[in-house]
Amino acid sequence: MFGLLLALIYLSFISLGLPDALLGSAWPIIHEELNVPISYAGIISMIITAGTIVSSFFSDKVIRKFGTGLVTAISVAMTAFAILGFSISSKFWMLCLLSIPFGLGAGSVDAALNNFVALHYKAHHMSWLHCFWGIGATLGPVIMGQCLVNGKHWTTGYEIVGFLQIGLTVILFCTLFLWKKFDSDNKDKQENHKTLSFIELLKLPKAKSALIGFFCYCGLEFSTGLWGASYMVLQRQVEPEIAAKWISLFYFGITFGRFLSGFITMKLSSKNMVRLGQFVLLCGIVTVILPLQKYLLPIGFFLIGLGCAPIYPSMLHSTPENFGKDVSQSIMGKQMAAAYVGSTFMPPIIGFFVDNITPKLFPVILFIILGLMFFMTESLYRFSSKKEKISE
Repeated sequence: MFGLLLALIYLSFISLGLPDALLGSAWPIIHEELNVPISYAGIISMIITAGTIVSSFFSDKVIRKFGTGLVTAISVAMTAFAILGFSISSKFWMLCLLSIPFGLGAGSVDAALNNFVALHYKAHHMSWLHCFWGIGATLGPVIMGQCLVNGKHWTTGYEIVGFLQIGLTVILFCTLFLWKKFDSDNKDKQENHKTLSFIELLKLPKAKSALIGFFCYCGLEFSTGLWGASYMVLQRQVEPEIAAKWISLFYFGITFGRFLSGFITMKLSSKNMVRLGQFVLLCGIVTVILPLQKYLLPIGFFLIGLGCAPIYPSMLHSTPENFGKDVSQSIMGKQMAAAYVGSTFMPPIIGFFVDNITPKLFPVILFIILGLMFFMTESLYRFSSKKEKISE
């Protein structure tokens, strides 16, 4: 049964990634057709992210009441409805309206599955699951690109992905009995789980360190993806088309790194995986900062992606170890909400400095964020190590 549930979770992570990059790949055409400025993509992105923050924040209570299986099935159904809605939208306000269930569904399923895997499976599965998300995020633009190259309308790309999501929804509802059997077999363990309010959660030792750590990581990852190419063009005089190719190595580094991390986690603990990732990340940022030949920039961005790869999955997987299995679901949703806040607000903050002061500050700010993240994770891990010694 554990194997079947794991297969469903892997499938769900591909599904999670599929729609994430669709908007960006089709927006140059969509904004012209809907007659709105190209910057309006940011409005849709903000609405989706706001939905993920809200649903992640309240995911603990929802999962406690309905169970991981039903929450996952309904959440995927919500995203399927939203994606199919995109395919028939002819006005910008319709995309904005549909972005609400899109975000709400994505946040709930993300928090539910990450906590389930952290509690019941080994660390290498967490790395490989997030690698599978990367596969889905890569396939989405490929599907959209093929539709556009073959003369199809952009809505066709959304239809294909939407029906794929519908197919997964049917599979998830048909296999709910697996989740129910698991819940009944582990009823005694689940009754020991505690539901904490946000105020109670903040009183947990080092909870603030964990939340800030997630905020920093996602802020750094999303900011690199958004501003990396602009930094190369504006500061290092790289041609725009070359910069676009070079920044793709950052995303390749993350996907390849998470595949590789799955094997390394069999030898290293989650804490040491985070430390290893931060060291590689530091090497990448230093390569970008130093006034070296610009042809070393793609190596720097690849190293930044490679360093990012193990950090997020390993931080998620160590949550039950850091805070206890009884409160892991409560803090998991809040951690993911903090991550989404970081990915929403850090890129525009860095953009302000790049646009109004100098692009040269971009890698310096990444270095500062990495330093703060390192301080927070080390503070958290020192506390959990002391807790382990006391329990012994």
